[in-house]
Amino acid sequence: MKRSFLLFFFILILLVSSCANKTTDPEKLPTRQSKIPSDAVKMTPETDVYPPILHSDEYEKPVPLALIDTAGAEDSPFIPEDRDELYFFFTPDVKVPAEKQLLDGVTGIYVSKYIGGVWQEPERVVLQKKGKLSLDGCEFVEGNFMLFCSAREGYAGIHWFSAEYKDGKWTDWKNADFKTDYDVGELHIHGDELYYHSSRAGGKGGLDIWKLSKINGEWQEPENVEIVNSEDNEGWPYVSSDGQELWFTRFYMGSPAVFKSKRLNGEWQEPEMIISQFAGEPTLDKNGNLYFVHHYYKDSVMLEADIYVAYKK
Repeated sequence: MKRSFLLFFFILILLVSSCANKTTDPEKLPTRQSKIPSDAVKMTPETDVYPPILHSDEYEKPVPLALIDTAGAEDSPFIPEDRDELYFFFTPDVKVPAEKQLLDGVTGIYVSKYIGGVWQEPERVVLQKKGKLSLDGCEFVEGNFMLFCSAREGYAGIHWFSAEYKDGKWTDWKNADFKTDYDVGELHIHGDELYYHSSRAGGKGGLDIWKLSKINGEWQEPENVEIVNSEDNEGWPYVSSDGQELWFTRFYMGSPAVFKSKRLNGEWQEPEMIISQFAGEPTLDKNGNLYFVHHYYKDSVMLEADIYVAYKK
């Protein structure tokens, strides 16, 4: 599975403050393709040693999202329920450590717009001032509001930030941290409920999915969503637009898999596995099609990552 931002950002704490002269001017940013190693080989379903395995008759066989995927790593897909957009994280070479990704000029959040039934060429989402560095991810978007996590100048460690969409771009980013003891990892907000993963004390083991409820404008104490958690890792939650499905990642037979829990009479039910074998971070479009990240492995080495889609029948 990918290196979660909330794990590898710690590597960057000292580096960020010492590299302030690199540009983040969107007009001068290099393209994704320009930073992919010249010897990189684009993986395909035909060359995939461990292809994703479908366990549901509700969907067609998963396929790569060809107009988005490159020989680099497209990861962490997220589709807002009220915007025809696909957000994702990209880095050109999975072998490069995070402290060097920070300096390559292309690693970060991207967005593709859905126009005329086709996903368009992705564009970089710039969330830092010119001349300053940041490494951003964990994006959640609703309307003209974004939450994302970042390691950046002026802050020690990893923090949550918000941004506002105005005049065709994301701007006005500011700190948006939760209470420290909540230990909020990658998240999804639906109405007055916030689901996130965390290794905080009181869980079942590893990463668990927790819920915050908003009352009178304040997030209350975390509740463990026990029915979906196990002694292994569960995380990267996504709630369907109607609030009746909780999608998430759980490890199964040594690799991440996509699971779904349905809500019945207000309570989440025992989850079912939908796609296994190096599949994770599910998200849905308005037609119910399932998008997720698939990591290509060979001889226990990750080669690259692509966004896949399983179309709903």
